[in-house]
Amino acid sequence: MFVGAIFCNEARAEGGEASRPMLAVLKRFENAPAKGPEETNMPVRAVPGPADVAAIPERPGRGLAQHPFLYYGEGNNVVYVVNNGKVIWSYAFPRGGEIDDAWMLSNGHIILTKMNACYEVTPEKKIVWTYVPPPTNQVHALQPVGLDQVMIIENGLPPHLFILNKKDNSVVMSHELPAVSATDQKTVHTQFRNCRVTAQGTYLLAFLKQDRVVEYDKDWKEIWSVKSVTPWSAVRLKNGNTLIPGDNHGYVHEVNPKGEIVWAVETNSLPGILLHDVQTADRLDNGNTVICNRAGGRPNNPFAAMQIVEVTPDKKVVWVLQDYTDLPSCSGVQLLDEPGLPEKVGELQR
Repeated sequence: MFVGAIFCNEARAEGGEASRPMLAVLKRFENAPAKGPEETNMPVRAVPGPADVAAIPERPGRGLAQHPFLYYGEGNNVVYVVNNGKVIWSYAFPRGGEIDDAWMLSNGHIILTKMNACYEVTPEKKIVWTYVPPPTNQVHALQPVGLDQVMIIENGLPPHLFILNKKDNSVVMSHELPAVSATDQKTVHTQFRNCRVTAQGTYLLAFLKQDRVVEYDKDWKEIWSVKSVTPWSAVRLKNGNTLIPGDNHGYVHEVNPKGEIVWAVETNSLPGILLHDVQTADRLDNGNTVICNRAGGRPNNPFAAMQIVEVTPDKKVVWVLQDYTDLPSCSGVQLLDEPGLPEKVGELQR
């Protein structure tokens, strides 16, 4: 079993000010080579023309300059690092699959899954870890557990949760998970998306096709569950509630331990903003919520959808990113000016 000490949360400095250690990592990306030895060519994607850009209304916030962040999206197998209002680094992975979960670690490495393979790449664009599931299986959920281990959900018949030692991909822990079907290969793709180990050492799993989120204790006893329509991810908050985005239903719900929705953003509840495929959402240290809105090819204008929306607890929109010149559609973002170390399980819980 992995070391329990990683579940501590000690990223607070004296005086109550939160340290932001990921900001110091950004300088490592400044002098990276243009292309890594195993990197593929950047994909060709549609970008807005002058008329498209002119049609975008003025949006709250400072665009790319609002936060430094790691960025990724389905349909474009590239991870991007943004700082000081510009893309300072990117890495293109092979065609096929989809990037559904990615993290920048405190050593600057970026770990991710693109469905048919998992990778760890350094700022110098060297691949230092790879995991390839069997051809019939898929990985859409990945989480660092310290710097040396990783949790993955491997969709399959049956699906499994694994904790792997990245040194040799040996299995530290394995558990078989429930599935809609034990024999239908067509059900594999929609089994799970982003799932998490919590600060308490429990397992919080978003059953995408089964329309539910379930929490298990370390002995795999079910201790909590809630019905949610196509939950793409689930984040346990420090207040004990759970933040759940609803994929192509375009919602974000904060659910308390009783299963009650205590805060919500729906597909059309923000004036002037239409949410389509909300795949991930995160609560920030200041109480705001960042929502990643993948357009999913809708509406007919591919540049009309907002990629990222940041709202206050009272649902005031303070930042909208709508920049398809520099970035593609958005599945997830990691803000790098937040306190905490990503590899310390639960430390990014808010």
